[in-house]
Amino acid sequence: MITLPRLLIVLTLFPLALWTNRVTAQDSVDPWQKKKSEVFKPLTDDTKQAILDAVPQAPTVKPQAARKILVFYRCEGFIHGSIPHANEAIRAMAEKTRAFDVDFADTYDVFTPENLQQYDLVLLNNTTGMQFQKPSQQNALLDFIAAGKGLAGIHAASDNFGDFPKCRALIGGQFGGHPWGAGGNWAFKLDDPDHALNRAFGGHGFWHRDEIYQYQPSTYQGPQVLRLLVSLDMNQADVANRIADGPREVPVSWIRTAGDGRIFYTNFGHRNETFENPAMLSHILDGIQYAIGDLSADATPTADAGDLQPALAPNK
Repeated sequence: MITLPRLLIVLTLFPLALWTNRVTAQDSVDPWQKKKSEVFKPLTDDTKQAILDAVPQAPTVKPQAARKILVFYRCEGFIHGSIPHANEAIRAMAEKTRAFDVDFADTYDVFTPENLQQYDLVLLNNTTGMQFQKPSQQNALLDFIAAGKGLAGIHAASDNFGDFPKCRALIGGQFGGHPWGAGGNWAFKLDDPDHALNRAFGGHGFWHRDEIYQYQPSTYQGPQVLRLLVSLDMNQADVANRIADGPREVPVSWIRTAGDGRIFYTNFGHRNETFENPAMLSHILDGIQYAIGDLSADATPTADAGDLQPALAPNK
């Protein structure tokens, strides 16, 4: 039998117990799940159709084997609203071209040797501020690349790994601002017009509306390591005048090797509309097929590649 004093104690502590359980439950919820639900908007049927229409009809080269990629899209910093558009483009690309199968993930527990062994490539879709929860996750990614697998990055994939310099170095440079804002229409040159991964642009420079990064000088690997594919065209005053001083070469897309692995990065992809652009999706598909290992492409660093004649953007 419960005495009156004991009953009063139970009744007093009962709300506290409920509150404690509620706090514990709330604390156990990953805050990323709430943040992404506030930013990501469902894609309309028209948007999905526009993305599908922009996806290439077939792979650039036939896959040498059944391929599978992991698209990772978690953000600890700024969250790009274009992430669902890119995810849909990669999903449609897999379905339409049959170049690969695809899984999507946004929790760090996918970075284990056991899980990654099923994939040929990890694609970082606009990730920001990635923070592995334990060293073994970083090592799993590094070992994955060194063993001959692939890494691809879209736009904010270069805004990661502040606490993991070895991973940061894989991409080739870390975000250092974007003087070329998302509302601008910018000029781009092809650093190597004949390169296999520039096929989508038909040998010509072009104009495109997107947000473009510059990179922290202390982290940028440069042409001694990277094979530059596309850069801002500083011959156009609209582009050059955005910075009073700073680098006069601002790369946008490149490839590189790391150990036996292959890496493709493009800074395109801030705006939703980029993923409804057939040339951009062809460029991304070619980059994925290179990083997977199916598309042969010259990754000799630009500094060692001989006399390359860039194709400049046309005048407005």
